[in-house]
Amino acid sequence: MASDTLIAQRIRLRGRIQGVGFRPFTVRLAQRHDVRGWVRNVGGEVEIHAEGRPEPLARFVAGLTAEAPQLARPDAPQVSAATVEHHEDFRILDSGMAGQASHNRIVVPPDHFVCPDCLAEMADPQARRYRYPFTNCTQCGPRYTIIDRLPYDRPNTAMAGFELCADCRAEYDDPADRRFHAQPLACPRCGPTLEYLECHQPGRAVLRDNEAALAACVESLRDGLIVAVKGVGGYHLLCDARSDAVVARLRARKRRPAKPFAVMLSEAMLEAGDIAAPTPEEGALLRSAQRPIVLAAKKAGSALAAAIAPGLGEVGLLLPYSPLHHLLVQAFDGPLVATSANISGEPVLTDAASVEQRLGDVADAFLHHDRPIRRPADDSVFRTVGGTPRPIRLGRGHAPLEFPLRRPVPSPLLAVGADLKNTVALAIDDRVIVSPHQGDLGSLRGLQVFAQVIDDLCRMRAVEPEMLVCDAHPGYFSTRWASARNRPLLRVGHHAAHASAVYAEAPGGGPMLVFTWDGLGWGDDQTLWGGEALLGTPGAWRRVASLRPFRLIGGDRASRDSWRCALALCLEAGVDWHDKPATADLAIAAWEKRVNSPQTSSVGRLFDAAAALIGVTREQSYEGEAAMRLEALATGKSNSDALPLNKDGALWRADWAPLLPLLMSEERSPAERAALLHATLAATLREQAVKLREESGVARVGLAGGVFQNRVLVEHVLRELAAAGFTAFLPERLPVNDAAIAFGQIVEAQARLSADPGRNDNFLLARNQ
Repeated sequence: MASDTLIAQRIRLRGRIQGVGFRPFTVRLAQRHDVRGWVRNVGGEVEIHAEGRPEPLARFVAGLTAEAPQLARPDAPQVSAATVEHHEDFRILDSGMAGQASHNRIVVPPDHFVCPDCLAEMADPQARRYRYPFTNCTQCGPRYTIIDRLPYDRPNTAMAGFELCADCRAEYDDPADRRFHAQPLACPRCGPTLEYLECHQPGRAVLRDNEAALAACVESLRDGLIVAVKGVGGYHLLCDARSDAVVARLRARKRRPAKPFAVMLSEAMLEAGDIAAPTPEEGALLRSAQRPIVLAAKKAGSALAAAIAPGLGEVGLLLPYSPLHHLLVQAFDGPLVATSANISGEPVLTDAASVEQRLGDVADAFLHHDRPIRRPADDSVFRTVGGTPRPIRLGRGHAPLEFPLRRPVPSPLLAVGADLKNTVALAIDDRVIVSPHQGDLGSLRGLQVFAQVIDDLCRMRAVEPEMLVCDAHPGYFSTRWASARNRPLLRVGHHAAHASAVYAEAPGGGPMLVFTWDGLGWGDDQTLWGGEALLGTPGAWRRVASLRPFRLIGGDRASRDSWRCALALCLEAGVDWHDKPATADLAIAAWEKRVNSPQTSSVGRLFDAAAALIGVTREQSYEGEAAMRLEALATGKSNSDALPLNKDGALWRADWAPLLPLLMSEERSPAERAALLHATLAATLREQAVKLREESGVARVGLAGGVFQNRVLVEHVLRELAAAGFTAFLPERLPVNDAAIAFGQIVEAQARLSADPGRNDNFLLARNQ
């Protein structure tokens, strides 16, 4: 073929290619290589008709993936020959749909922080968007939280009500401009506007002006007020993080006596290093495009109020990620508490009426804006565990999260997850989409957002799940919701879902021994598990190790009152707890009569008991408080023998009884006892693994469940397992806690539904091939 012969190709791309500036990039790439034709969104794909000489056309096709925008994640292009249509230029066509299969390929982009180019423009007094709080371009700004439907075009977003001014329209239509087809495009003349409202101001005066509202908000923060500020995925409660009095007032109003607050600070404050001491890896994650909250070691002598993270050695740091946050932090010139504006455990609030009604007794003032938020997205949270930053919560910037599968599911599956730290997951063809963190489902708003996210997840992809997957616990809200639908339903054990989630994310294949240590989960024997080891593969897990069971006095109340767990252990072991509460008589009677005292084998509740026996805390004001305080206390090194192991049928059970006198011994300091607890549990896990390797030959170990968010424990465990010759894996893409349950339910369901049950690789992630 002659080098000057004009040829045409039809090109299709999948992956994360919508909402990331891919079509404008394609136009510029085509112009550079003298390629003519068009590009358009079609369902979940990008379709291109390209005409040009063979060599430039080949360079154009290669550049589609090699030079893709930073936020894009295109798959390899599918290229076929096409008829030359003799186009005169290269342009963007209106979006279209091309059938159900294409619609299923839709990838909803997450929200991203404001890019350096937009920040520079905001700082330029000569620029149109000087200090504009809603500046964005094709490489930054809101996505997931403003999309109504797909394809991702402005009329299909919350920006549809903001008509572009002439200048913005010129930018939108100019292929050479970085705002070419930027769907959230706005400026002070045609875009969203701030509104400041102070609750107790006479007449409740309102400021609807960007500069005036910003100035009033900053002045209120300097005066020690608490301000609810609308961001990208919801509202934050902001206040001065240096003031003990202000932080104490926020805690009192929000009825949050001890749960740690995140702190938003500027890049300069982070670099100064006088607030916290993040590692280089943590610093890089803080500065990443996703801008998560990152837990970092507190700095001695920090200016932060002592009540920011009481009893803990870390503080959650957050760099500004929206133009509005940059302007606020810059003007305030100090660290700000930035905690979710919600009722404890519920999804973050997203609209002015709700936040004023529900948090009117918490906030002194409100900084609203009129860009609608279609669905909440809380901040993502990461923590370094085992030397690697790992997610604790996936939200804004990171989710929705997609996993490719080696083989497609036989039909669309929807998994509804757990009741705490809920996420949902949708499996279509050869991929799984995991929703952002939604919070807890024990409230009306939690259930409403849960149902909305499910509807959005399915509607945007035009998918009706043919089967639902839920937790086996009959009392879960998510289980009840799924049971009320007229769909085939598959129930999956809580710990089987944990194990399957880890298995699917881990490299390699074959049987794995997974330790699933958490608070509570419904077991196959209808008791509450939480200290288990499961052996096998998804769809074929076998419980092989556990903890000596004990009874939870008061049922759910034992999760809040750690002294109940301590008392139960002492009663079970026949040990006198001389420091038990004076009001313990009723609890003892309930235990003796087996009244509201369900049996459990939970390591999480064992940690709660240890916190009470050591004297760290007898009651918990938030989930995991006892364990977190114990971990912060366990700073010294400790070696310990494993707990005794007893064979109970098919199970190797660890007996916690020998721990009790050690935890109550006043000859050791609380810190020494806390360190001893962690070392003992790690040694016990190792010994259970050794016993099971002798029986099965399996040397691959996975760690799953919220207990393994504990860095001190995990690092002990990883050392013990490595020394004993095991290969251990802790999740890196999904949280180790209940946020992974929905994904694990999908993996477990796919394995059970496989046409060939003998094949155990159907559910493995494609990257493990």
